[in-house]
Amino acid sequence: MRILVSFIGGLGHFRPLVPVARALEAAGHTVAVAGSGKVTPGIAAEGFVVFPTSGPRPADAPAPVPEPLEAVDTAAEERHFSEAFGRRGARRHAGALLGIAGEWKPDLIVRDEADFGAAIAAERLGIPCVNVLVLAAGSLLRKELLVEPLHEIRAEHELPPDPELIMLDRDLVLSPFPPSFRDPAFPLPATAVSFRPTAPKRSAEGSTKTVYFTLGTLFQPDTDDLFSRVLAGLREVPANVVVTVGERNDPALLGPQPDHVRVERYIPQDELLPHCDLVVSHGGSGSLTGAIAHGLPSVLLPLGADQPHNARRVLDLGLGRVLDAVTVTPAEVTAAVTAVLADRTYREAARQLQAEYDELPDVDQILPLIEGVIS
Repeated sequence: MRILVSFIGGLGHFRPLVPVARALEAAGHTVAVAGSGKVTPGIAAEGFVVFPTSGPRPADAPAPVPEPLEAVDTAAEERHFSEAFGRRGARRHAGALLGIAGEWKPDLIVRDEADFGAAIAAERLGIPCVNVLVLAAGSLLRKELLVEPLHEIRAEHELPPDPELIMLDRDLVLSPFPPSFRDPAFPLPATAVSFRPTAPKRSAEGSTKTVYFTLGTLFQPDTDDLFSRVLAGLREVPANVVVTVGERNDPALLGPQPDHVRVERYIPQDELLPHCDLVVSHGGSGSLTGAIAHGLPSVLLPLGADQPHNARRVLDLGLGRVLDAVTVTPAEVTAAVTAVLADRTYREAARQLQAEYDELPDVDQILPLIEGVIS
């Protein structure tokens, strides 16, 4: 079987697809990945055949100008999601994938849940489309935000109206998150199956606590000052501190650090999290799922996108605390992190969710479901 794996946006939308793609390859299927030309080096680094859906980043392109760090406007984030993913992105990807598929002839498309253009392309081609969820809480991607733009694009491709957007979950939906983390107001569709992408490594608790601080792999708003404020607070916590600032940022800009603080551009989560006791993050679905998989509580600083939605679920489930990224002070960071480390109820809640995660079928166990959608 020839399977085209497609995602839209940055590598944060690609990484949840990697375990599925690798499992399909290991089972003998031919797999290629389609994604933005700006991130194809990251796809190729994983060893996949790559089809760019847009041009590469020009070599002489100026560095992106960071946006000011502002209070999260949930309504504005939803409008941006509808426009960027539901209209511009879907239109671009539908056209690009139809061109790629015309030559490569896939039997199946596996898409990230925000890649609506892939669903349209699959329907045009008359092939099934497996949807892999990438938004943990599930409350950002709401069909009412997408009906109008996707209706417009469907009409452009001479597809009939789909007012219920059945195309988004008509075929198999794969959720790599513990079911109880999802916002109960937005239940999984009937076609969904939850699974565990990887089996996390385990490590015994050490006598000295370790705190991991990350704001994700992509530089989005202007977080230089936020990094400095949070790190100033973490230095006062009686724990080892590991910070990753992302590939585009320079650890040296944060200045010299004491011996118990380590700052790097990137460390694979799977190597680091088994040795941690708490994660301080922006609440992105990837970072948060890593914490859940290792039974770790969180202190969150949501910056936008689905992060405020995830933060609400963290509070609802007692998994940690949430701070305001715009106004947070070093003293507030010290107090929140110290409190979460000291209060075992946070760790117990995280371990309950970890136990639920551990009980999910692994990716190899769900392969027959993926293979079955084309039979």
